[in-house]
Amino acid sequence: MSNYTFLRYESHADGTIARIVLNRPETRNAQHRGLLVELDEAFHRAEADDHVRVVILAGAGTIFSSGHDLGSPQALEEMQPGGHPSFTSNGGTRLSAERRMIQEWHYYFQNTLRWRDLRKITIAEVQGGVYAAGLMLMWACDLIIAAEDTRFADPVGPRLGGAGVEYFAHPWEFGPRKAKELLLTGDAIDAEEAYRLGMVNKVFPPAELTERTLQFARRVAALPSIASLMVKESVNQSVDAQGFRNALTSVFSLHHVLHAHWAELHDGGAAYGTEDDGILNWQAAPPMTVAAKDTVGGQ
Repeated sequence: MSNYTFLRYESHADGTIARIVLNRPETRNAQHRGLLVELDEAFHRAEADDHVRVVILAGAGTIFSSGHDLGSPQALEEMQPGGHPSFTSNGGTRLSAERRMIQEWHYYFQNTLRWRDLRKITIAEVQGGVYAAGLMLMWACDLIIAAEDTRFADPVGPRLGGAGVEYFAHPWEFGPRKAKELLLTGDAIDAEEAYRLGMVNKVFPPAELTERTLQFARRVAALPSIASLMVKESVNQSVDAQGFRNALTSVFSLHHVLHAHWAELHDGGAAYGTEDDGILNWQAAPPMTVAAKDTVGGQ
């Protein structure tokens, strides 16, 4: 597939760098099914092209990604009969918790793992906000380059009664104790803190982000492809031996225990917490605050 509706596919450095750009800025690059399916196809395209050595994942507009699309007109339309074909396969015709779990397994969990294992070096180029499922896309990449204005947060606990998004890399990326704090409060960290934690590799002014990311990608692309792949595999397999992949699979199941809890509590309705359950209305919640060591926040 070479024509995309919800993203752009660019070629740089004589075809050695592919740059995939999420292109729904009007929704802050919220991820509906159409975008995720196109993204998977774009990653496959870059992986199949032997000239490509590095893949950059970026987002158009002021925000990299606000996470799952929970309510745009496009997202609601594609779930209706005759909408996006993926809702009639991969568990889409099953019922209740089975349907929800199989669909999320394919389109939220397994695809993110697949992109993490891409046979090319991947670089996330992020700016503005990286929220909830936006973290999943970013964390699937081997390297992360952020603009100085970037904020990172997974607020699904306070805003949806969740325990984190489907690809639960939080303890590995934030560290266990910081992960608990951020998930319990919904607070964010800024680019400097992300760099200090080792989650982000480089931090640049927003106006320089794209060009500096391309410069860095050209440096990485100069390495022989077999060497770069073995570096990636050596690190990924070491982390997997420590339990990374098994932990993610286990927590995906816990994620669906929560979905089932809320759906049962709501008589088969919303599979997430609502205001009646003491949860903030996610559509009217105040802006996220940056976690600080000397303030309680949330006031």
